[in-house]
Amino acid sequence: MEDPIYWPSFFFLLFSAIACAFAVAVVVTPNVVRMAFYLVLSLAATAGLFFLAGADFVGAMQIMIYVGGTLVLLIFGVMLTSQDRFISMKTSNFELGMATGVGVCLFILLAVAARSIPEWHGLTAQQVAEIPLEPTAAPLGMGLLGARVDSPDRSGYLLIFEIISVHLLVVLVGAAYLARARRSRSGFSLTSDG
Repeated sequence: MEDPIYWPSFFFLLFSAIACAFAVAVVVTPNVVRMAFYLVLSLAATAGLFFLAGADFVGAMQIMIYVGGTLVLLIFGVMLTSQDRFISMKTSNFELGMATGVGVCLFILLAVAARSIPEWHGLTAQQVAEIPLEPTAAPLGMGLLGARVDSPDRSGYLLIFEIISVHLLVVLVGAAYLARARRSRSGFSLTSDG
């Protein structure tokens, strides 16, 4: 009889591999837009690790703040304000070597620190089976949809706030696009008259 697949371990390894692979891709790729996209994927995989650890609130905040903030940074900081020389970055071999050395030293430091604490060595299957699980994702999801789980007789405004925030983001992107197009047309007309 084969051992059962432990799905939490499988998803932990999956999310860890995704987070590490895209973190390395952020360092290696020369394209700034791809760097920001890889950073979004790495941060989203980190949020998956938080969800696996039972920290649902921290995982939701990771998605809303870090992934959402990186997406806004991608739109405004890179796509709308960048010039041609900022699209691609050249990294020297020395800088890649320094980044690799610092990353390996940090990994060794964290691994030694994690192995030196006996409480962090993990639980046995019996201890894991005895842990009572409370459903924390359902109240969090209801809260994100606007339901007040602390007082059901009152209504929440989080979903409305998120819709207004996305609408404001679309309006700002449109305004920046129109301003950039008008500036380029006025610059073209000045050069064509002169």
